[in-house]
Amino acid sequence: MAKKGGLGIGRGLDALMGSAQAAEISQIEHGDALSKDALAAASTKLPEGIEVDDDGGLWVDPALLLPNPKQPRTEFDAQALQELSDSIKEHGVVQPIIIESAGEKKFYIIAGERRTRAAKMAGLAKVPVQLRRYNDQKKLEVALIENIQRADLNPIEEATAYYNLMQIGDLSQDEVAKRVGKKRSTVANAVRLLKLPEDMQRSLVTGQLTAGHARALLSVVSPADQRVLFGKIVGGGLSVRESEELAGTFNNGGRAADTKKKLKKTVKKDPDILAIEQKFLEKLGTKCTLNGSIERGSIIIDFFSRADLDRLYSLITGQN
Repeated sequence: MAKKGGLGIGRGLDALMGSAQAAEISQIEHGDALSKDALAAASTKLPEGIEVDDDGGLWVDPALLLPNPKQPRTEFDAQALQELSDSIKEHGVVQPIIIESAGEKKFYIIAGERRTRAAKMAGLAKVPVQLRRYNDQKKLEVALIENIQRADLNPIEEATAYYNLMQIGDLSQDEVAKRVGKKRSTVANAVRLLKLPEDMQRSLVTGQLTAGHARALLSVVSPADQRVLFGKIVGGGLSVRESEELAGTFNNGGRAADTKKKLKKTVKKDPDILAIEQKFLEKLGTKCTLNGSIERGSIIIDFFSRADLDRLYSLITGQN
């Protein structure tokens, strides 16, 4: 019979008690019989507020669970939470919530905040948990990976999480990308979004801007021109391609009034060229523009600092 939340219990308790006692509990994880006396002895070592069932599963009142202080997600979709709550009413919390002790009969949620919120909505008195102990870097890493794998973060939440992980762990973008299973270009493009003014970041959160629009805004050198472009995207419904064209006009000294005809004359690119540009973006981590045709033309590679230029040089030449 399946155990209620018993996966990984031995490893979780090993951080809280001696290895000999943890070895006793690990017998539960492997399905070995454990006497009631041994189970009772092990349970006395647990923080107050956690209960152990007959199968060795750990349970706690969800009211005792506090949000992960390193949780990258700040907004939760109400409809999605209600759907999850309805599912929990029917089937219970299938996967244990990962927690660590916060002292005084309280616990931090390391992974599973959506499940916890939905369980509270469903009126559950107890939820299955697993105990862990993490440093700040690991708390953020676990929460970030869980959110990326289970439900999309909005662009700013994701960017902030990557940035915080870099700061806490003193990690490079390459190292962060490896930790969370993403391409380096994905991390680099996400973190760049944090350079946008606060109101533009908010528009990304609400969906007024897409990541493509944001990259066009970031390419504008003049803050005043960037502000004009932002207004035209939000108020005029510019496409990403039109936004990129207008950004290029601004950077070449053009003004907003001079761009209407240019935008109307914009010719859609060959889908094959667009696909190649996307491949260059993924490989180099920056925008690449192909002018001409598949047979003959030129490539423009954008960079935004001396360090960025050095990085591109290393990628292209293979030299450090």
